[in-house]
Amino acid sequence: MAELGRRVGIGLAARGDVRDVTAWARRAEDLGLDSIWVHDSYFERDPITYLSAMGMETRRIGLGAGALNPYTRHPVVVAMTMSALDDLAPRRVTLALGSGLPLRLSQMAIPYDDTVARVSESIDQIRRLWSGQPLKLNDKVPPLQPMFQPPHRIPVYIAAYRTPFLDLCGEKADGYLARPAESLPAFQKMRARVLESAAAHGRTAGDIDFRGYLLCLFDSSRQEALNRAKREPFVIYMISVLSDISMKRAGFDPALRSQIATAWRAEDYHRAGELIPDELLDAFILCGTVNEVAARAGAYHEAGMDVPLLQPILQETAQIDAVLDAAVAYASESATRATSPAAVTSPPPLAGEGRVGARLGRRLAGAWEVVRPFSFTASVLPVSVGGAIALGQGRMHWPLFVAALLGALGLHIGTNVINEIYDVRHGIDSITSPRMSMAILKGRISERDAFVVAWSGFTLALLMGIFLVLHRGWPIVLLGLIGFIGGYFYTAPPFQYKYRALGLPLVFLLMGPLMVVGSYFAVTGAFDPNLLIVSLPVGLLVTAILHGNEWRDVAEDTRHGFTTFSAQVGREAAHWVYVMLVLGAYVAVGLAVMVGALPTLALLTLFSLPLMAWILRDAERGAEGHLRAIAMIDLMTARLHSAFGVLLLVGLVAGSAVR
Repeated sequence: MAELGRRVGIGLAARGDVRDVTAWARRAEDLGLDSIWVHDSYFERDPITYLSAMGMETRRIGLGAGALNPYTRHPVVVAMTMSALDDLAPRRVTLALGSGLPLRLSQMAIPYDDTVARVSESIDQIRRLWSGQPLKLNDKVPPLQPMFQPPHRIPVYIAAYRTPFLDLCGEKADGYLARPAESLPAFQKMRARVLESAAAHGRTAGDIDFRGYLLCLFDSSRQEALNRAKREPFVIYMISVLSDISMKRAGFDPALRSQIATAWRAEDYHRAGELIPDELLDAFILCGTVNEVAARAGAYHEAGMDVPLLQPILQETAQIDAVLDAAVAYASESATRATSPAAVTSPPPLAGEGRVGARLGRRLAGAWEVVRPFSFTASVLPVSVGGAIALGQGRMHWPLFVAALLGALGLHIGTNVINEIYDVRHGIDSITSPRMSMAILKGRISERDAFVVAWSGFTLALLMGIFLVLHRGWPIVLLGLIGFIGGYFYTAPPFQYKYRALGLPLVFLLMGPLMVVGSYFAVTGAFDPNLLIVSLPVGLLVTAILHGNEWRDVAEDTRHGFTTFSAQVGREAAHWVYVMLVLGAYVAVGLAVMVGALPTLALLTLFSLPLMAWILRDAERGAEGHLRAIAMIDLMTARLHSAFGVLLLVGLVAGSAVR
């Protein structure tokens, strides 16, 4: 077990696999951390179960239950529970009591009364039971006698921020637990009030231990972490429920919180994120690299927090790894040189930064992001279907097929990049937008370099087109021009047909019939009317990708004065159009098999139905108002398109082989 220079712990929510959380507890103990605290997350899982599992798997690290409240857990039940937990982890258990949240208690129809008196009374009752004494709660019946063994001493902390609770903490608690998202100025004021109350009751500062949950979000830089935080619904929720007192203590106007809360209640997370300034996030959340977060924790320690409890906003492996690293960095005092957001805005340069290779690597990474490779299936599949039909007819010409495939990819790359450039120019894309690519917004690639990438794609398409024209003649010129005009002017002026409610029909035609029929012609030099039927399922799913994007972005598009199909028909109708496009692809395959345009083995596409059901479930949740469920609907639909496409191609090739 490691020895650290300062005490530090971590905070976790009662969510996720209990076995994973237990493994994190073992790691924290091996690293020498002081304690792990699990708070009572409303309507998630039971924190005591997690703490019990941790107690079984660890031997030294402290286990904190906090904050529990006397409304959802009767004081007698709390006393019983903590006694059992103390038996499992002797002398390692701590209890924090709070008032509970009025909204959550109301949702459970639990009355909410004088919370300070209730918590104070609960502390007395719990301690009495722990001492083995009887407790009389009802004069009409005999007092209850605790039948559990008195535990070792269990410290009791107060976890509430109102002034009467601070006074109560100074009077009778063993410590104070600051809630998540507490600003540094607020903590300083609350600590001073607790110590003032303690002195009035004949206690010293050493009688009270100060701890607090410090919400953390890690990324490659502070700015990246701040940008990411603005896209997290939990962060927006935490900012939305800040009290007027918390806002004022941190130096902010409560009216700002009210605006954010209004957008949050409407589940317009994009708008809510836009309203949150960096300074507000910095006041309540530790955002940045491992060392930057450790430095911010050091600032709380300097303000009198004896044991900071670093809590990852995202309870996932990468963030847990980072929070443990930050805890060790803080405890080893390696990050105490910087103690404020202003001091950590310029992190030390990374190894190799400034070298030509590193710069080139970053530019290539930006280019890779801006071309949106996850969407390439939308062009690869239609061309591949045309090629598979030609292969089944014994008419495959591999060099021409490869040229058609590369040409389609070139057009697709150029279209994707031009689309992002003009979305940024129009103000539709912002740092809080739920996009798969933010390369231009985040400065990973300049607009000029993005244009270079776009025209590189179009140039590749031109070169492949010239090669195909030499073999197939003027029809390739016409097909290429239609593809270029359709791709470039999707969002670019003067046509911008996406914003004239023409995006869906044109995308269906361009990436359905045009690509399937065009690739077949490029390979064989002939047209086959049956391919129009074959192209229907391909075109429908590609259109679903684009429609999902429009449906998700309808609020931003409308706010900027653009008219998309989804904006015209409304959210509810847009949802049903999405469902029909997805289901229509499967119906089209069935019809194509019935009329003989596709082999029976094309029904292998039905194996993708479970993925389709999962996506449509999220779409249903999005239609009900849970917009976060469709934040990545374009990516999810592209994955369905990929699975569907691979199965269709296997069916086409296998079907031709067994004829």
